[in-house]
Amino acid sequence: MAVKKNTIKLPPQNIEAEQSVLGALVIDANALLKVVDVLKAEDFYKPEHQKIYAAVVDLFEAHKPIDILSVTNRLKEKDTYGAAGGSSYLAQLVESVPTAAHVAHYAQIVREKRVLRDLITASSEITDSAFSPTEDMEQMLDTVEQRIFSISQRSSQKKLGYLPDRLPEYIEEFEKRQSPDAQLRGVQTGFGKLDNLLLGLQPSDFIVLGARPSVGKTSFALDVARHAAIKSGKTVGIFSLEMSEGQIFDRLVAAESHVPLWRIRAGRVKEDAHFRFLQETFDRLSRATIYIDDTAAPNVMQIRSMARRLQIEHGLDFLIIDYLQLITPREGREMSMVQQVTEISRNLKSLARELNVPVLALSQLSRGIEQRGGSPKLSDLRESGSIEQDADVVLFLHKEADPTKQENIVQIIVAKHRNGATGVAELVFEQDYATFLNPSGPGYESQAAPLT
Repeated sequence: MAVKKNTIKLPPQNIEAEQSVLGALVIDANALLKVVDVLKAEDFYKPEHQKIYAAVVDLFEAHKPIDILSVTNRLKEKDTYGAAGGSSYLAQLVESVPTAAHVAHYAQIVREKRVLRDLITASSEITDSAFSPTEDMEQMLDTVEQRIFSISQRSSQKKLGYLPDRLPEYIEEFEKRQSPDAQLRGVQTGFGKLDNLLLGLQPSDFIVLGARPSVGKTSFALDVARHAAIKSGKTVGIFSLEMSEGQIFDRLVAAESHVPLWRIRAGRVKEDAHFRFLQETFDRLSRATIYIDDTAAPNVMQIRSMARRLQIEHGLDFLIIDYLQLITPREGREMSMVQQVTEISRNLKSLARELNVPVLALSQLSRGIEQRGGSPKLSDLRESGSIEQDADVVLFLHKEADPTKQENIVQIIVAKHRNGATGVAELVFEQDYATFLNPSGPGYESQAAPLT
């Protein structure tokens, strides 16, 4: 019986591409501008190439000329000249590349091989940790996902913004902003005065919406989700910890069609007008890129995992969590409620930055506001912990006990806005339809006239 020989596999690499990149950089200093935002020294497989590339970058950062002589001197200054192959190898690199025209293509090959090596290293470490776990299962899964996600992000690394190149594009965008019809830069809520205060919900912002029960937290969040998905074409993720997917559907349909929620729930939709508006609503909602997870009491690691999947598979633009105090903390029952909420809020803040999307988390308010009266304060966030510090924006829904105002007028208070103005906007809460409207008229053009 023949004995199968073991073959040693070398890690993914392309030495010729590495040599082509380095040769191009030495013969044309401007070539570095095409690759410096793509490559790092450690992306090269050969240690000699890492040292040469580091020397080239050093010269570039010092505003010194880049040629075979200056690279040689820099390697000698760093005492890496011999380890980098010496003069004969540098000369070989220059002679092997007739032109620097294709340097960006070769740099991409080098980068892709580095990503493959990272995947192999990560896979090996994941295997080792699975055989000898030092963390609980959920923490280990989160660590694994974060590692793979970071590799995925590096593989599509955003290029550096070179100001002279980007300035014309910025000027064009700036001029568009001056137009009366200009769109806001963030995710629009659909409520005019609130959008003017916030300029939309901005990427990487952690936004907290607080209110006492039955004031309309979920209705408001779903209104924003509908507007983002239907009117702006955004991809929205909703983690509904309090309501089932079916209940969320009922509310979305009632709010969008303006058919009373009780009729939809009870199956008492009989009028021709109801069916007509519902058919139009189903048509609009069928094109809305909204993803709903109604897992009961998920922990923060599960939410992060699902959100990453949404980002990778569908390109997430906006995330809603209803509501914060129902998330199960990773550490379990050994922590106080304040410590648990602090841990959760910091994880959600981190998630917003990691995915670069606005994250809207709903939160209960403490009962103290009912005894004290008046408008909510940041300290009224229930088991607030570090919520008020972590949040970039804090919003409150508040119904004033003012007999001179309409019963269904609700204030949306911008109590904290890290990068802009605070203030108050008034909304009309149409509880029968589970939706908020702008006081001057419908918040969405798609809404039909109210039906009873």
